[in-house]
Amino acid sequence: MFYFWLIAVNVAGIVATVHDKSAARRGAWRVSERTLFILCILGACPGIYLTMRIIHHKTRHKRFMLGIPLIFIVQCAIAGFFWHSITL
Repeated sequence: MFYFWLIAVNVAGIVATVHDKSAARRGAWRVSERTLFILCILGACPGIYLTMRIIHHKTRHKRFMLGIPLIFIVQCAIAGFFWHSITL
């Protein structure tokens, strides 16, 4: 069940990032930075970060280029701690 969540939230993050890039080009409604960070906190860091790198969106914003990997590292550390605790 957890894997389905990760797949779903990463797909949502990818769609949001691509939509934001498209909207930026058209001058249309944009996805807020807060929304992108919330999706990252929910587990979409890999999808959003890779999409940003591929489509060159927000790659000049240090807030994103440092913040998203930092969130992912913290999430991996927390997951590792819980995984280690469970396997003891």
